[in-house]
Amino acid sequence: MALEDQARHLGTGLQAAQLQGCWQLEVVWPKGSQRASAFSGWLLRGLAARLEIDLDGDGLLLCNAVNLGALELRFRGRGRLQGRRPLLLFSFDRLELGLGGRVLLQRELPAPAAKRMPFFALISRDTQGLLAARGRGGGLALWRLMPGSGG
Repeated sequence: MALEDQARHLGTGLQAAQLQGCWQLEVVWPKGSQRASAFSGWLLRGLAARLEIDLDGDGLLLCNAVNLGALELRFRGRGRLQGRRPLLLFSFDRLELGLGGRVLLQRELPAPAAKRMPFFALISRDTQGLLAARGRGGGLALWRLMPGSGG
């Protein structure tokens, strides 16, 4: 909580290049809880839940994905950093379902209303490759940068 208070008041100074890479979800805390959700963490780690962030000339490219064996569900879209904290605002515009590296299904997704844009309030990114953020819904998540993926 101290890191979150510090980020809220002073900002984190995080830049887009520091977020680049593949972030594997480690632990989640539901809104208002002081205890991590053991089941959610176990399930999401079992599904290899991850957030992939890359940069291009127009900003951030994001992909949120889970796997169940060779079956992969991906949400793709764009994001941007805003403010001192900063907020990582994002919107997924495409859903993909793949099997063994082949795309089976692709669907366009509607854009969220500007005032309902999803975000992560970034709290901390340490030198050991841990990233902490609070989502729009109030839950807290901790990700680990996968070795060799950037950032």
